[in-house]
Amino acid sequence: MTGAGGEHYCTLFDSSDLIKGLAMLQSLVRHASGCTVHVLCLDGTTRAVLEAVGPRGVRCQSLEEVEDDELRAVRGSRSWTEYCWTLASAYTWHVMVRHPDVGRLTYVDADLWFFSDVGPLLAEIGSASVAVTEHRYAPHLRSLEANGRFCVQWVTFRRDKEGLACLGRWRRQCLEWCHHRVEEGRMGDQKYLDEWPRLYRSCHVVQHVGAGVAPWNYVRYDIREAPDGTIRVDGEPLIFYHFHQFEILRDGGFDRMCARYGAGRPPPEPVYRRYEAAVEDTIRRVREVVPGFAGGMRSRAAVRARRLVQRYVPRAAKETLRRLVMR
Repeated sequence: MTGAGGEHYCTLFDSSDLIKGLAMLQSLVRHASGCTVHVLCLDGTTRAVLEAVGPRGVRCQSLEEVEDDELRAVRGSRSWTEYCWTLASAYTWHVMVRHPDVGRLTYVDADLWFFSDVGPLLAEIGSASVAVTEHRYAPHLRSLEANGRFCVQWVTFRRDKEGLACLGRWRRQCLEWCHHRVEEGRMGDQKYLDEWPRLYRSCHVVQHVGAGVAPWNYVRYDIREAPDGTIRVDGEPLIFYHFHQFEILRDGGFDRMCARYGAGRPPPEPVYRRYEAAVEDTIRRVREVVPGFAGGMRSRAAVRARRLVQRYVPRAAKETLRRLVMR
């Protein structure tokens, strides 16, 4: 692997995303040889499993080790999802402050999966102080741009003046306001990123087509399995795919995505086939530590109801209905 060794990454998840999170870590470490991944484990089960079967290079921390007075002050005013969004910037800042040897740090979401060497992506970012990835919404999903041009799936900060200034400002903004609604030009922790290219000269917008393929943009691309076994996106290697709203079912199956994303085009089969195999293997590994583990798994009926909500229910009513159908 070229250009990936010695890099630092961070992420966070609880036992509801443990299977996806562990699968992501295994793929990242495989395609970023020699990296270190700092993981904020949001419950005891997550930490116990990662310490037992997590890949080499993972450093675990508990919420109690990271949570400070500022975080505790806002926790009660936010849903768990909103608080986790708040933690993304706060934990990235925490790692930077506590580990002065970290020269560059990238936050990654737990529901990514890496298909090939991250070296080309790091080479493109180069010496930039900040790097962000766009949603690149498909034309029929352009209305979603109201939630933010960029996606908090891969966000890179260098330990220099601009990188630290950007990360510190993002953390402060999220502490002040981080909710699951669009309000005064804000949306969760995500829409704050919109202004970064304007505010920071050394902010790089990732151009590699294989970085950040996702349900909301895959219809834009020609995605196929090459003769050499690699997966190509418009001829370029797929580096990582964002498995947003991918559901692991209690009966052993999977629900890949909401139909509205594809607009009639099926999900990319080789991409999901490989991920599902990795998830199945990860479930076996987790159950070696916690027999019968079913964290984050859903019934088919619950997922079906959720998909109907996603497709047809107005935004204002979605949160109430989500809580009812996902019990």
